[in-house]
Amino acid sequence: MADDIIISAPKLTAAVEAIVAKGGSNPREAKLVAENLVEANLKGHDSHGVGMIPRYIQSLVEGGLSVNQAPKIVLDTGPLVRLDGQAGYGQVIGHDTMNIAIERAKKHGLCAVGLHHAHHIGRIGAWAEMAVAAGLVSMHFVNVVSRPIVAAWGGGDGRFGTNPICIGVPRKGKDPIVLDFATSRIAQGKTRVAHNKGVTLPPGTIIDNEGRPTVDPRFTVVPPFGAILTFGEHKGYGLAMIAELLGGALTGGATMRKAYDGQTQGVYNGMLTIVLDPEKLGTSEHFQHEIDAFTGWVQSGPVAQGFDKVRLAGDPEREWKAKRLKEGVPVDPTTWGDIIAAGGKVGLSKAEIEKIAGL
Repeated sequence: MADDIIISAPKLTAAVEAIVAKGGSNPREAKLVAENLVEANLKGHDSHGVGMIPRYIQSLVEGGLSVNQAPKIVLDTGPLVRLDGQAGYGQVIGHDTMNIAIERAKKHGLCAVGLHHAHHIGRIGAWAEMAVAAGLVSMHFVNVVSRPIVAAWGGGDGRFGTNPICIGVPRKGKDPIVLDFATSRIAQGKTRVAHNKGVTLPPGTIIDNEGRPTVDPRFTVVPPFGAILTFGEHKGYGLAMIAELLGGALTGGATMRKAYDGQTQGVYNGMLTIVLDPEKLGTSEHFQHEIDAFTGWVQSGPVAQGFDKVRLAGDPEREWKAKRLKEGVPVDPTTWGDIIAAGGKVGLSKAEIEKIAGL
């Protein structure tokens, strides 16, 4: 297995930004997309990082992704808003959606936003991070309309997407708690990363095209397709169903209900976001006191064998970011080759991309 290519975060951002811009995006869009993807890599989530660019560009070429879009307001009652993502880059649509949600929550104390038909909105933790930075609590339920990749509990093939759920909790003067997880055992992108690196997956993670347990990630990347299992057996399955119905149906969008056509690379998200202002609820001071008391209690206990400390949700991402900002972002050769090929589809040469990336 070839060694990873190490690229500094600023140079990797610049390279991705150049590819997106060459695809027709305006400077703001190219910057938001690139920064969002590289931030995912920095935080250890390569599944949602720059490795998504080949799929985005292919979707752009196919006509499934539209550049320079903004969320279109379909309904607006003040604290209730429904938006159409217009198949735009999810990194932009998600960013602008959260700006609306934050502004309304600050004004009304609570805001619920239903977003549908956005192209892939990436790492959902990024949207919770925007809310907690404004001192707000946020909850997100997301569905995925693309190739069905996750099996129902008791099922033998893919019937829905990885359907993430995310909750952000602000802490005054301290790092926030950001719980962000796929309802599948691992994110789909992690199977792509494993396949590109030529490594196997943990037992009990996926099934093959005949519904049998396997550790070979190719069954989730190339035909014949198998499926990822849900985490926690029936519990993860139940949460996946709720994310599908709230993120897809309640927002006015589509739910997953058809087989993959074997060709298109578009991936669309619906997201129900609920943002709440503790100040307006009148519990802000009490809330922060109890957060500190509870997390202090949890982390003051003995550390289990094999662990160095008790972490809170969001701590691993912050640790990864500190490490990768210092050491650079690793990109496996297969993924880098795919990124170069994606650049070629929009007219940017390998030499141009690698010069920007400092290689």
